[in-house]
Amino acid sequence: MTGTGAGESRTADLGGHVHYVDFGGNPAGPTVVLVHGLGGSHLNWDMLAPELTSHARVVALDLPGFGMSPPGQRPATVRRNVAVLTRFVREVAGAPVVLVGNSMGGLICVLLTSREPHLVRGLVLLDPALPAPSRILRSPRAAAALLLHALPGVGERLRRGRRRRIGARATVRETLHLCGVDAATLPAALLGRYVALVEHQSDVAGIDRAFLSASRSLAWTLVRARRYRTAMTSVTVPVLLVHGAEDRLVPVVAARTTARVHPAWRYVELPGVGHLPQLQVPRELAPLVLEWIGCLPDRDELRPSG
Repeated sequence: MTGTGAGESRTADLGGHVHYVDFGGNPAGPTVVLVHGLGGSHLNWDMLAPELTSHARVVALDLPGFGMSPPGQRPATVRRNVAVLTRFVREVAGAPVVLVGNSMGGLICVLLTSREPHLVRGLVLLDPALPAPSRILRSPRAAAALLLHALPGVGERLRRGRRRRIGARATVRETLHLCGVDAATLPAALLGRYVALVEHQSDVAGIDRAFLSASRSLAWTLVRARRYRTAMTSVTVPVLLVHGAEDRLVPVVAARTTARVHPAWRYVELPGVGHLPQLQVPRELAPLVLEWIGCLPDRDELRPSG
């Protein structure tokens, strides 16, 4: 439907249809599983994944309700997405893996790792969703918009109506801009796949319901942050935290605070970069990730815990 760049499009039955892209790679290296954020898809990894395949096997999945994984009757909540990712690691990728999560995908990867540490060899967090709820309600206008979108049925109609009003190409450009990415800097073929994917999703039943279900669940997880903070504290595998200094969705101060609380984690800040470093600076990011992966303990040194 959308094309997959250098990767091969595949599907798995994990309690429902789950689409993923296998980018291939070095079979002697670790398996790297790429997990997109809210509103993202496998396309978010099209520029980074090929840069990793010299040292690793690389796969990127579409969580249910995103990309080319239809929601069906599955709720797209954080909890359910953790369960889907867990099954994907066990049944498709093959544990233990290196998880790379961006935005909401980072949060989901943290929760999986805290519960199933034996499935994860290392954890890379790229601008992960972090507790910063005070930013959401800074203005009455923002609060009113948030409440409208939270109403069952109303939010779906608002989101669907705007997408139809401005069109697929403008929707893609608007979303990328929000994340700090200038659409003009992306390869034309990749931008075309983004547009084709949005056009495809417009005909998928429940796609807007899934997006809003995920966003509400994500917001609730961040507002009631104690459980999430506990999960971060319980992570025992090596962690690389990378954050764009110009991220407008997850403020860099939240990443700096997280890095101070977890001094064992490696923290790297990228000047001039927004919420999607894998699209903005893939060639700068890839060597950083590969060097870190190269320092991970051998697979034979891993021991299940808990």
